[in-house]
Amino acid sequence: MMKQISQLPLAVQLPDDETFASYISEQNQHIVEQLKHIISEVNVENSRPKACYLFGQVASGKSHLLHASCAFASSLSLTSLCLSFSELQHLSVEFLEGLEQIDLVCLDDIQLIAGDEKWQQAVFDLFNRMNEQGRCLIISGTESVAQLGLSLPDLESRLSWGVVTQIKPLSDDDKMEAFLFRAKQRGLLLQDEAVKYLFNRFSRDLGDLLQCLDQLDKASIREQRKITIPFIKEVLMLN
Repeated sequence: MMKQISQLPLAVQLPDDETFASYISEQNQHIVEQLKHIISEVNVENSRPKACYLFGQVASGKSHLLHASCAFASSLSLTSLCLSFSELQHLSVEFLEGLEQIDLVCLDDIQLIAGDEKWQQAVFDLFNRMNEQGRCLIISGTESVAQLGLSLPDLESRLSWGVVTQIKPLSDDDKMEAFLFRAKQRGLLLQDEAVKYLFNRFSRDLGDLLQCLDQLDKASIREQRKITIPFIKEVLMLN
């Protein structure tokens, strides 16, 4: 099965900086603890479903939490796989066959298959196989279970089996702290004025801001220059 995965053109390489430690959100820290607990119970014999459905608006950190869950599983010597329905929906549903051999499977953006009953049935079947094997399944979406608009009631029921929790939107302070945390991880020392300028003049989406950080970091190394406001304007072409 793993050979099959490696041969498919999927983005299965996890970002090495998306861990629980780098997930900055005080009001969502209970979710981190819930995920750690569920993952720690993989292969432990008990009757509790080892499953979680996370939902929240775009850019609330769902993908980060899934990637962090896989990193945490790896720290426990568990196998894991994180996939997005943005990629899966273009493949055959047979891709999900055999994934119950993996300790933790994370599936992102389930709302994308709301109108595809074939894929919904495949996820339902995977859910049952994972549960039978004592494995862990974490799924994310942008809406609550009831608002996903799934056409398969059985899958809707399964999504409500385990932990169901809503991710609250990140505050601007959370985004600022997360941005500075990632900058520190890269060894970047940014002046407060430069950071405030970037936040005031660019997207408030944390993913977009971190892409900017990556772009600025690479440009700074290439040109051997500090990240100042003029440099930000030049690299990102902001006026």
